[in-house]
Amino acid sequence: MGKRWIPLEANPDVMNQFMWGLGVAEGEAQFCDVYGLDDELLAMVPQPVLAVLFLYPLTSLDDDEEESGAAATSTAGDKDLSKRVYFTKQTVGNACGTVGVIHAIGNAASKLKLVEGSYFDRFYKQTVDMDPVQRAAFLEEDDEMEDAHSVAASAGDTDANVEVNEHFDAAKVIKARIASNPDSMNFNVMALSKGF
Repeated sequence: MGKRWIPLEANPDVMNQFMWGLGVAEGEAQFCDVYGLDDELLAMVPQPVLAVLFLYPLTSLDDDEEESGAAATSTAGDKDLSKRVYFTKQTVGNACGTVGVIHAIGNAASKLKLVEGSYFDRFYKQTVDMDPVQRAAFLEEDDEMEDAHSVAASAGDTDANVEVNEHFDAAKVIKARIASNPDSMNFNVMALSKGF
């Protein structure tokens, strides 16, 4: 990855301002913290949940999995991806939070109202027929998104550091991921919920 952005803070307030500023109508959806994965704590998450963002520490095993996954994807071909799943590759360093939000909104778009003419409205219309590699190239050259990302990154409470070792991912295997790295406290789970 050549281009690097300042990472977004894994903070619902930051993510909410970011997505509302890009075109999800305020009051339409919100990110909120998931305080735990036990039934009682999951019951506190506002329903319905449209997406989950999961921040976890990267390890050398992730690099190996990414390389083998990239090889498998290139042989299988990106055109095999379902048209029902909005997916873009990430080619900008530290853009994982932004890519996570793009995936969350893109895959919940049928349940959300995007502000007509907003960034997200234009972005999804322009990239709908692109494959994941083309979408990544489009995003990498998109100055409007880079500027919005930069503003959101500066809105957090954590000092910005371009050398991070965490990664966003929507995953069904959050508990297993946490169990595989029990000594780390660098996990965060947020849910994108419809309405307030």
